[in-house]
Amino acid sequence: MTQTPPPHPANDLFASYRLSPGVADELFDAAGQMRPVWRRFVERFAKLSPAEITARFERADQYLRDAGVFFRHYSNDPLAEREWPLSHIPVILHESEWETICAGLTQRADLLEAVMADLYGPGRLVSEGHLPAELIAGSRQWLRPMVGIPPRGGHFLHVLAFEIGRAPDGRWFVLGDRTQAPSGAGFALENRMATGRIFPERFPRAHIHRLAGFFGTFRAALERLAQSGGRERAAAILTPGPSNDTYYEHTYIARYLGLMLLEGEDLLVQDGQAMVRTIEGPQPLGVLWRRIDAAFADPVELDATSQIGTPGLVEAIRAGNLALVNALGSGVMEMRAMMAFLPRICEVLRGQPLKIPNIATWWCGGATERAFVRDHAERMMIGSAYACDLPFDLGAATALGGTLRGTARASISDWLEAEGQMLVGQEAVTLSTTPAWVDSGTGANRIEPRPMTVRVFAARDAQGNWTFMKGGYARIGRSGDTTALAMQRGGAVADVWVVADRPVRQESLLPRPDKGVRRASPGILPARSADNLYWLGRYVERTEDAIRLIRAYHLRLAATDNAEDARLRLLRSFLGGYGITTTQPVPGALIDRIEAARGCAAKVRDRFSTDGWAALADLARTARSMSQTAKPGDDAARAMSVLLRKITGFSGLVHENMYRFSGWTFLSFGRALERTDALAALLATFADAKAPSGCLDIAIEVADSVITHQRRYRMERSRETVVDLLALDGDNPRSILFQIARMRALAADLPHARENGRLAALSRAIVPVESLLSVAAPEEITTHRLITLRGEVAQMSNLVTQSYLG
Repeated sequence: MTQTPPPHPANDLFASYRLSPGVADELFDAAGQMRPVWRRFVERFAKLSPAEITARFERADQYLRDAGVFFRHYSNDPLAEREWPLSHIPVILHESEWETICAGLTQRADLLEAVMADLYGPGRLVSEGHLPAELIAGSRQWLRPMVGIPPRGGHFLHVLAFEIGRAPDGRWFVLGDRTQAPSGAGFALENRMATGRIFPERFPRAHIHRLAGFFGTFRAALERLAQSGGRERAAAILTPGPSNDTYYEHTYIARYLGLMLLEGEDLLVQDGQAMVRTIEGPQPLGVLWRRIDAAFADPVELDATSQIGTPGLVEAIRAGNLALVNALGSGVMEMRAMMAFLPRICEVLRGQPLKIPNIATWWCGGATERAFVRDHAERMMIGSAYACDLPFDLGAATALGGTLRGTARASISDWLEAEGQMLVGQEAVTLSTTPAWVDSGTGANRIEPRPMTVRVFAARDAQGNWTFMKGGYARIGRSGDTTALAMQRGGAVADVWVVADRPVRQESLLPRPDKGVRRASPGILPARSADNLYWLGRYVERTEDAIRLIRAYHLRLAATDNAEDARLRLLRSFLGGYGITTTQPVPGALIDRIEAARGCAAKVRDRFSTDGWAALADLARTARSMSQTAKPGDDAARAMSVLLRKITGFSGLVHENMYRFSGWTFLSFGRALERTDALAALLATFADAKAPSGCLDIAIEVADSVITHQRRYRMERSRETVVDLLALDGDNPRSILFQIARMRALAADLPHARENGRLAALSRAIVPVESLLSVAAPEEITTHRLITLRGEVAQMSNLVTQSYLG
């Protein structure tokens, strides 16, 4: 039996909003009355027409697409993404209720810190029987090598997230503690930006507490932690890399806070000091905000199979030279079984009960608890004691409501008796519901209640005190099923508004006007980032070159309708040397080149423009779509022209808008080097004396210099005019000499360009080539010389790698 809310000023969108018995709701209280904190929002929302609502929601979705916000499914494809699943209606809480929540969670945060300090210190909780020794020792999250290592800065935990829900009686409870590498804070910012597109009016915006202050406080804490010990050190974020499902968030926060984004291979440990590999050599680090699971951090002392860690990282921590946020081993606090003991531990350590209780949990290693869980299995979730996911993230090895899921066990009773020490029973939770926009797909859109949890973020300030993000992130179920909350299973996320009765002070990370402008340094460039930018430039140039060659082929195929034309045979052979087949109008190898560029761009998202990323993604989508429809000849040539416009648009974005720091230099050097090699290969083949008639036209066309040739020479094409224009003309961006001169200028801007008063090896390799080309006559640039030049270019590439990227 459901309850119908009493009449309220909302339009028919709320007509189907039905409350379920025994379920709390965020919009209506237990008496069925609309909560005051929602009323003004509902009144304003009710005045919007269906068309206005659709337009506003689309503005939010478009913002997320334009900003490149995505969620990655667990997949072997590091570029497999889906759009960020925004639930457009926010969750609204009054600031007084939020303050009560934060007060209770402050107590819990201090408790978690105390338990961590004991588990990796004196171990009294285990020795005195408050925690089972076999439970802690059996956890993969408890890292024995970290025992006895005091954390630099004095704290094990610096940033936390708590998943909380509202019980049917209206009180809040904790579903899980996220202590390992809490995610979602960056996505909370994007949720807020998107909902700001939906509800731009002064109310409610002026009454909503902002999120920026939380990040500013935490950034100051990281900077102070990095400098502890009186030494100048950098702070950075440590990410598993682009394959991680929350990688976008890592890049977003790195940009937002101005921190380096590093992977394990970016680091090395020398004499107990963690260093980041940069283009200027190793630079010391003071603190890492860790977003990888602890066991993978150091393959020497932790998980030897790790491919994403840094050998010796534990050594740097043990020496007191590196702080980690959070400390290695903190994942032990996320174990489901830990919740069975925290209420009692709070009484022991704090002399008080938990202000916000956690979900009722029983560890089945004790006979009494095991019997209780068996006798009440119909209202239990039974699963692994060591699981670190949240209770509603049910897996196949979980029993719910007395029913086994995906197992072949005879009974729950037998399971408990056989594996009791490895199991916990948790009270089956009933989550509160909140308004969610339901798109029926038939145009009959409406607002319905959906289950939700709120993720609350806490971080230490520079003095070590806990501060809380005021709102930001809720998970919304796609149906009434609480197991659908997880985003991997189709759940959505919503902004959380913490609303005040009066306008609140607007906080920002922007400097105050009275403080003046202080221009920050672009920062150091990790060698891996430089490597990816360098190869991004090369792959983009390779892609453009391939597009022009494929277009040239299909234009001539359309004109001759003779695949055995000598020019077409040469083009096929030339393209085949690069693995590109002409049997496909849009070859798979061309799409591979685009994806290679995207792969490099994905690894430097923190240093790469959103518009540039969107342009590359659009190029890839268009190429894949055309590969299904394009036909040989004129149709394929037109398809290549579309792709050419898109990739040159991307190049223009980079050239015009990218800040001229070292990363731009490497990207530009990669493009110049690749264009030099491509031009040399083009001329060696199509300007060769044995090339068929008409091949000089191909060379000029592919080099995008048809009009330039007409203006410069006003005569019939000859090998001398083509070589002069495409090899020796220092004013033609499509010439070898122009690109060599560009590489020489770019190399001069790189670190250590001079060594002991003389040019470094890279410049010494470039200058003689530039000098030779500057004085050469066209007839001297023979096919053999062009082939030799390609070898010299390859050596320049090797020197870039050896000097800066190794």
